[in-house]
Amino acid sequence: MINLRATAATAALLCFTAFGASPASADGEVNVYTYRETKLIQPLFDAFTKDTGIKVNVVSASSGLEQRMKAEGANSPADVLLTVDIGRMDEAVKADVTQPIKSVVIDEIVPAQYRDPDGHWAGISMRARVIYASKDRVKQDKITYEELADPKWKGKICIRSGQHIYNNGLFAAYTAKYGEAKAEEWLRGVKANLAQKPSGGDREAARDVAAGKCDIGIGNTYYWALMMNNDPEKKPWAEATKVILPTFEGGGTHVNLSGVLLAKNAPNKANGVKLIEWLVGDKAQQIYADSNYEYPVRAGVAVNATIAGYGKLTADPLPIAKIAANRKAASTLVDKVGFDN
Repeated sequence: MINLRATAATAALLCFTAFGASPASADGEVNVYTYRETKLIQPLFDAFTKDTGIKVNVVSASSGLEQRMKAEGANSPADVLLTVDIGRMDEAVKADVTQPIKSVVIDEIVPAQYRDPDGHWAGISMRARVIYASKDRVKQDKITYEELADPKWKGKICIRSGQHIYNNGLFAAYTAKYGEAKAEEWLRGVKANLAQKPSGGDREAARDVAAGKCDIGIGNTYYWALMMNNDPEKKPWAEATKVILPTFEGGGTHVNLSGVLLAKNAPNKANGVKLIEWLVGDKAQQIYADSNYEYPVRAGVAVNATIAGYGKLTADPLPIAKIAANRKAASTLVDKVGFDN
């Protein structure tokens, strides 16, 4: 197993250290580039190798994998890109480093709203963008995204940068539903309700709620579960808060994806497709649900007990592809209203 922290600047060098000089000649292997933390996904790859006999070589990085694949061109050893958020999947497609997956298995298992209409990406699990609310100061158990702009929350909301891909996805969903004018009005309202300048990450939003700096924070579902079950130092932040699944008025909860793409120049294409199809099978979906605290994309797979404790998820029906199409507009609006200032 290979685990490298790569950046775009070191991409070309790392190519050779990871897979050797002749990656295309390898048999019984599949090469995965991923933004996921190795400790979270290694159980999946170990199980895949046990089931199929196919070795999984991994390069993990925090940024720059699309640029690396583009720089490597036809000599890229990458077969599969495993990533999170529609933002990164969209960037990979726009970088022209992917090809259509063309799999009946994927088409049958992954709902159409969680697949690229042109086949370049498919979701393998879901995360929701939710509210971490103070147990002591927030009595309501329901909330809408629209309500975040209500003046009653003035000075009570904590959130990370509006340009972060997690918020960009939520803001793009709002823009897709209501149009740019109403999205701008809503963003100005949310900004007016912030307790402080956007900063930190999702965990820090829970930290600041626990500290009394704000009453509600915006975060992804799995962070709260990780704090509660896997991080003793941050567990008090989770214990001071409760998760509320917000909804759009007349819709459902905004979800984003952990997704998979087939590399344009995949030297082990058949094995890449096998891995992609295996990732939506019952075993992989259950591992994802329990180790990553994400919602399975395959129907019938049980949700982890901590995540189930938030209540029943009714995912918003807006196709993820429409969210991708509104990412740029949402980013422009964040700058226009000075959300991060």
